[in-house]
Amino acid sequence: MKPVRHLIEVDDLTAAELGMVLELSADPSPSRALEGKGMALLFEKPSARTRHSMEMAVVQLGGHPVSIAGDEVGIDERESAEDITRTLACYHAAVGARVFDHAVVERMAAVSPVPVVNMLSDQAHPLQALADILTVEQVFGEISGRRIAYVGDPNNVARSLAIAAGLAGAEFVMASPAGYRFDAVDLNRIANTGREAHVVEDPDRAVDGAHVVYTDVWVSMGQEAETAEKMDAFVRYTVDERLMSRAAPGAIFLHCLPARPGLEVAEGVLYGPQSRIWQQAENRMHAARGLLTFLLGAS
Repeated sequence: MKPVRHLIEVDDLTAAELGMVLELSADPSPSRALEGKGMALLFEKPSARTRHSMEMAVVQLGGHPVSIAGDEVGIDERESAEDITRTLACYHAAVGARVFDHAVVERMAAVSPVPVVNMLSDQAHPLQALADILTVEQVFGEISGRRIAYVGDPNNVARSLAIAAGLAGAEFVMASPAGYRFDAVDLNRIANTGREAHVVEDPDRAVDGAHVVYTDVWVSMGQEAETAEKMDAFVRYTVDERLMSRAAPGAIFLHCLPARPGLEVAEGVLYGPQSRIWQQAENRMHAARGLLTFLLGAS
């Protein structure tokens, strides 16, 4: 029997496996890998794109998605994360979890007899990164050698994107203010993909010649107490038309959404001709479908 494969962070895949997932994601006639089976989708955090993309990916694979609100199961209150996972695995072929604490999804994967997918944690957002890389591939034909500039907070989205970019052979450069940087553990993990992340303070320097300019909200869900401090720290890091003009010809803008126009991105960029945010959002569904096909076949 094959060992169970999970996706807790993008580097649970090798570079070759990432390529396989992207290829499966682009398949217009996906397999029926979940025919007659269910997938449990557990949401501690609310969601728009994640819930809809995951539910539709499961349906397109022939399966039945069951979305569960966090208070329905009460992780580590009514029941341990481990026992919730064991219970869900009695009924479902796979389990997805969107949680506050990254350790929770790690604990779930440690005991699960079926694949566990991290639908978002405070440390990682691998499904978003897969959709992002798929979008870059669709626009440019290949990812290797492309320059991806991330401007803003080094959050879960940035961390997973940097790992995915490294595995795909892209250059990743981040612009962020002092005091808001990847730590040594993050940088080492990214470097283990074969490509180091470059971190600079000046957003102009990061965006110069970039093929992809990416940003996210400065204050992530659950970090609202940091709002005032971050508004001051990131005031120079808005992706506006002037900043986009420094990117390479044909460069695109990406954002994982939801966005705050006028803060991390100017409205003219968010909805402008270089933006690919809706293609990127749609790719959440395609990337999830490709990933599930891969995990179910590999496990």
